[in-house]
Amino acid sequence: MKPVIYYCYDAYCGWCYGFSPVISTLAEMYRGQIDFETLSGGMIPRESARHIGHIAAYVKDAYKIVEDTTGVSFGEDYLWHIKNPELSDWFPHSEKAAIALTIFKEYLPDRSVECASELQKALHIEGRDLTDDEAYRHLLEPWGIPADDFYAKLKDETYLEKARYEMELVRQLRVNSFPAVLIQTEELKFYLVSKGFTDLETMTERVENILNEVSSAT
Repeated sequence: MKPVIYYCYDAYCGWCYGFSPVISTLAEMYRGQIDFETLSGGMIPRESARHIGHIAAYVKDAYKIVEDTTGVSFGEDYLWHIKNPELSDWFPHSEKAAIALTIFKEYLPDRSVECASELQKALHIEGRDLTDDEAYRHLLEPWGIPADDFYAKLKDETYLEKARYEMELVRQLRVNSFPAVLIQTEELKFYLVSKGFTDLETMTERVENILNEVSSAT
């Protein structure tokens, strides 16, 4: 079978945002050789949604570490909610962004890594509330997705079930923190490539080692 890389991420995960340039570059490097599938992990269940004020103090320190480690920058429109939580109306949860990703993947099946990256930018740079339906509208026209169709699907139980299936699949893959990357080389053969932020050079070396091992075994 053709190898498949599973990128387990969450739209609200700051480290996933920091890892986005790495996994995006990797997807371009192996385009045509490896299929890439992005799965939403459900880091913040909808039923566990709490006001941004509960995590703002932690994020206020943590985002600087992410920036220093990965080289990404968080936008001021996002950081406003972190620095002024008492004025924010955010109650973040992962469910709606996960549903949106399933819809985007239906239209753009070969661009799931890019779709996830754009969702992360919408939140962490542009400060869009991903629990708000309107947070996704700016992506629809550039991607050729009819707005009426997208918003009908966003409220369709079918896509909620698809998102929940992805979250369950992530759990079955024994992923409990994000980002995580696995590569499937046979029906029941998975390798863990990375857990947590990993730089491009290390990612490439690990993928090549796995591909070489598989090639040697056949």
